[in-house]
Amino acid sequence: MTAARPRVVCISQARMTSTRLPGKVLMEAAGRPLLAHHLDRLRGCASVDAVVLATTVNATDDPVAAMADRMDVPVVRGDEHDVLGRFASAAEVHEAEVVVRVTGDCPLIDPGLVDAAVGLFLDGRKETPPVDYVAIDTARFPRGLDAEVFTRAALDEAAAQAADPAEREHVTPYIYRRPDRFHLGAPLRPEAPVEPHRWCVDEPADFELVRRVLEALPPGFGWQDVCTVLRRHPDWYQLNRAVPQKGV
Repeated sequence: MTAARPRVVCISQARMTSTRLPGKVLMEAAGRPLLAHHLDRLRGCASVDAVVLATTVNATDDPVAAMADRMDVPVVRGDEHDVLGRFASAAEVHEAEVVVRVTGDCPLIDPGLVDAAVGLFLDGRKETPPVDYVAIDTARFPRGLDAEVFTRAALDEAAAQAADPAEREHVTPYIYRRPDRFHLGAPLRPEAPVEPHRWCVDEPADFELVRRVLEALPPGFGWQDVCTVLRRHPDWYQLNRAVPQKGV
């Protein structure tokens, strides 16, 4: 008998109080908020059983929750700084067995890559010992395609045990910092080298690049299409080349 496929829930975090670009998730490009582009693209993931938005209980995030409600995307709300707790609550409410973590400031996220990461993770669950965590290799893919896949059990343990504020803010460090406790699978990597682009939105220069890309491409584009557009417009690539990536 073939084992039943586990329930995969994709949880995205978003809030209005970004330190570098407040309100960025509701900034508009190609006629829609960035978060709407992000959630729509996630709903194209064939491997995901549900997409959930995890935001805060702050009144400032009421517009974020309202937008997700209009898109029929379930919302779970919690403490602004305890993002790990928000994820654990969302996973429990939506009966996740496998969790995909993404962030709402990635409007160009590729559902095909998310599916590939989930597939890599599920294949790793057949190993001995089974894999607990897999991620897209953000050192080899453009930033802004980020996704992590891990077991609900690993998330629950992290939520119960993590005391470091950075581990509670960034959700997964408790897992990937403990290879003696969790089996970390090989990351998903591209077949060929990729230009070191930055497609997440943290500063105005990032938004300007992403806005141009969203206005240049039709719905349903893939990450390779973005690379093609940027090769045609090398000046766009320069827009945010100097923006640093915030570390954990």
